[in-house]
Amino acid sequence: MSVAKPQSENTNPVALLLIAATASVGGAVIGASTNAINGAVSPLYFRNIMRWHDVEDIWRASIAQGIFEGLIYGIMFSVVFTLVVGLVSHARCSFRFAARHMFVIAVAIYGCWAVGGLVAMGLATLSPEFYRKAFIGVPDHFNPMLRYAWVGGSIWGAMFGALLAVVIGSVLFAMRWRRLHPQEED
Repeated sequence: MSVAKPQSENTNPVALLLIAATASVGGAVIGASTNAINGAVSPLYFRNIMRWHDVEDIWRASIAQGIFEGLIYGIMFSVVFTLVVGLVSHARCSFRFAARHMFVIAVAIYGCWAVGGLVAMGLATLSPEFYRKAFIGVPDHFNPMLRYAWVGGSIWGAMFGALLAVVIGSVLFAMRWRRLHPQEED
């Protein structure tokens, strides 16, 4: 029979709630800000991919879509990160300590967003024919095609980058916590 550990007086469940809320809202902020740029760069991308043929203000709609999708991803990733923080720290982590890691994760997501856009632009530049055949609704002219490629690539970069950033960020959090609190090892 296993005996549960008594809850320490130093646990910080409020911090865990703040971490979950901040990560969720952070996803919405990242989605809104990246789509604000993407909607300005290529409204045609959103018109074609989202089938927004009757939407008058695609830029505003793209921001709303970014908030919606970013919030969904933010909630999913906040569950992962908050669980890691709670389990690794035995719910003793301060919000400030975790927030530093969330900030680094957010910066990494923005970096992946930019890299994804640049990679897609490079692919479109290297082989415009391939790019037009591989993706839906790509414009025929070169400059609109590059803008279209930026948007598609940056969205994929942010999505896959977020997954990678949360996993790596969670591992780095665990390593740093354990290095700073070796007495808490089970």
